[in-house]
Amino acid sequence: MAAREIGEVILEVNNISLAFGGVKALTDISFNVREHEIRAIIGPNGAGKSSMLNCINGVYQPQQGTIALKGQTFKHMNSRQVAKMGVARTFQNLALFKGMSVVDNIMTGRNLKMRCNLFLQALRVGPAQREEAAQREFVEHIIDFLEIQPYRKTPVGRMPYGLQKRVDLGRALAMEPQVLLLDEPMAGMNVEEKQDMSRFILDVNDEFGTTIVLIEHDMSVVMDISDRVVVLDYGKKIGDGTPDEVRANPDVISAYLGTSH
Repeated sequence: MAAREIGEVILEVNNISLAFGGVKALTDISFNVREHEIRAIIGPNGAGKSSMLNCINGVYQPQQGTIALKGQTFKHMNSRQVAKMGVARTFQNLALFKGMSVVDNIMTGRNLKMRCNLFLQALRVGPAQREEAAQREFVEHIIDFLEIQPYRKTPVGRMPYGLQKRVDLGRALAMEPQVLLLDEPMAGMNVEEKQDMSRFILDVNDEFGTTIVLIEHDMSVVMDISDRVVVLDYGKKIGDGTPDEVRANPDVISAYLGTSH
């Protein structure tokens, strides 16, 4: 893994609690994420990992606690505000436009960067046409980076699952995020596809300097590419540290990793 300079804290989660009716999804969770690091969140199914990402990117509003992004503390923020502040997200279940091409799917990630109004964009004249050309050039760079050039005009629904996951990553990268939230980017992939995705995640982190928060069930991937790991179990934090520290934590071993690890 390329040597990267880990910076100051860019994202801080403070005492977050989230409940749905009487069901507690998260209880008093605190951790931070440093600039340029890959920060993994692990835990069994139902541990609250996706709920945690949903709190960070404004989909859920926690009942208690705050989230600080680049030094600004928020109790409640919506998804659009979070996106404007430089946080992008991929989803566990692909939310792509299956009938649209790879180019057009990734272009949707440039929406926040568009300056012309929707009327001019629809007409594609004058400033809107020039702006769209510039945005498409940026998208083509992402397509080259993710090595999906042969599929650029292909409807996403016709592509293999592993390549669809790359398109989902590409759409998030199109937002030029400072913090990228990846929700199980390797779920359902075979070994070769996982190796490819791991490489792209490391390249995004290294070449773009993007801070990454990663949910992943494959422990070999997590231990290989993460700088630090936070462990959740039944909505509570039971471990936090480097991969080696987490792997040796007795609570983590008994709750999740198992003695064979």
